[in-house]
Amino acid sequence: MSSPLNLHIQDLYCEHHGWLHRWLDRKLGNASDAADLAHDTFMRLLTRHTSTHLGAEPRALLTHIAKGLMIDSWRRQEVERAYLETIAHLPEQHVPSPETRWLILEALYRIEAMLRDLPEKTRQAFLMSQIDGLTYQQIADALGVSLISVKRYMRDAFLACLSVA
Repeated sequence: MSSPLNLHIQDLYCEHHGWLHRWLDRKLGNASDAADLAHDTFMRLLTRHTSTHLGAEPRALLTHIAKGLMIDSWRRQEVERAYLETIAHLPEQHVPSPETRWLILEALYRIEAMLRDLPEKTRQAFLMSQIDGLTYQQIADALGVSLISVKRYMRDAFLACLSVA
């Protein structure tokens, strides 16, 4: 038996899928990607755990969700492009298999999302420590914050890393 929400989404799909697909196709210039994102937009509606009220302006909600999915897609493409550029310089015997590449990319996507979700100073402190190799005191000086703040930032970043694993 279908829930009232699922029936409402079914109606939304019937009424607005074509419009959303055309809108995405104009934005992306690719009908296949537009079809995927239109599908993902409605799947997001079906799987969201918040209010069952979808609003009086369904196209505004659909556009909002689709824009977020487009941005996520572009971010994933950017991570993939950077990774592929990196492995392109490896000798053939060191190039990971397609399965390993997929696993690495999935891990990179999760790491990128975790870093993006960190507060700015926490992200800066974490990257200064892990990428630049700065000490906590050097980070504190660079960010103009106290040493205890840097320690808090690092704790929060490490906890976020654990949540990715």
